[in-house]
Amino acid sequence: MKDLKIYLFIASVLLIFYLIGQYNRPVPINWSQTLKNDEKIPFGTYIIYQRLTDIFPQANVVTVREPVYSVLADHGERQGVYIIICQNLKLTDDDYDQLSGFVEKGNDVFISAFEFGDIFKKKLKVATDIENVSDEKNGIHFLNKNVGSDTLYNNDKFINDSYFYDIDTAKATIIAQNNFHHAVFFKLKLGKGNLYVNSDPLMFTNYSLLNTKGVMLAGTTLSYLDKNNKTVLWDEYFTQGHANEESVMRVFLNNPSLRWAYYIALFSIVAFVLYQMKRRQRIIPVIEPLSNTSVEFANVVGQVYYEQRNNSNIAQKKIAYFLEYIRTRFYLKTNVLDDNFLNALAQKSGVQRDLLTDLIRQITLLGNSKNVTDNDLISLNQNIELFYTQTG
Repeated sequence: MKDLKIYLFIASVLLIFYLIGQYNRPVPINWSQTLKNDEKIPFGTYIIYQRLTDIFPQANVVTVREPVYSVLADHGERQGVYIIICQNLKLTDDDYDQLSGFVEKGNDVFISAFEFGDIFKKKLKVATDIENVSDEKNGIHFLNKNVGSDTLYNNDKFINDSYFYDIDTAKATIIAQNNFHHAVFFKLKLGKGNLYVNSDPLMFTNYSLLNTKGVMLAGTTLSYLDKNNKTVLWDEYFTQGHANEESVMRVFLNNPSLRWAYYIALFSIVAFVLYQMKRRQRIIPVIEPLSNTSVEFANVVGQVYYEQRNNSNIAQKKIAYFLEYIRTRFYLKTNVLDDNFLNALAQKSGVQRDLLTDLIRQITLLGNSKNVTDNDLISLNQNIELFYTQTG
């Protein structure tokens, strides 16, 4: 009983200190990129959702939280504007078929995302990337002189950084570009309708719409859609999930106060259990740990590779491990080892450019080569080790 009183006293003191701290601490700004239409945080879409009637004065705005297939096939939506603003668009084949059929009937579909998934890449050859430049150097301008092709729209907080590096230019009409002449907004004509694709959903967030140029950029972008439509389908499925997926625990954890109360209660229970285990548990006998045989294992594996003399296999593993190191250490994509990748790697790593040029050349030549000599393998290993040394 005495032990229980001590535990309750400690828990009460901790709870009082926590409540005092929570009451006095300033509310931090939530910079989560949720893109939800019911959130007023910087990267929510509350403002643009509330002002849709300014762009579509005759339309009835309908919020949908179901897959595209369900909205267009099961519910029989046949006419209107479909707007999807999310971080990652994950369409199935059935979703894409319904969406393209919806466009071909004479409707407009607008999609803004950072990633468009395998379906879009396979069907429409759409792929995105990020400009590794400062906010001041990046900006967006429209190519249509009627909407002010000389006007440059800048922003910060990583807005306007994303762009398309792979577009089927035989089918697409580019509407807007960034300072580096990369497309950020284009149109595809499908049947009687149009599919509008944008690479930066952050330009439609509350933070972007706080300044005049952000309002003009978002308004001009959405003005390409047919304003006379009677229905605007606003998608929240790709940001909030299915409407029937809301659980009590999910709502509980979305509230900061309830979430911390849950964590404190969980911590208190675990502390209590551990304390009781310490008081009542039997003495655990000492068991000698297993010996470390890592060195012996490495020697055996190395001897096997040496006897097989499979230099190509060793080179491919060295290259794969090195590229994984580049991705995790410097957050660079390694699918295309071009001049842009070389410049970005040199800037982030601080390694001499001559070494990087020689290393990329070796990776390109030896990555798929079946015949790798001992000298080639030794030279590749030396350059990789030198790179590790220079990066610290």
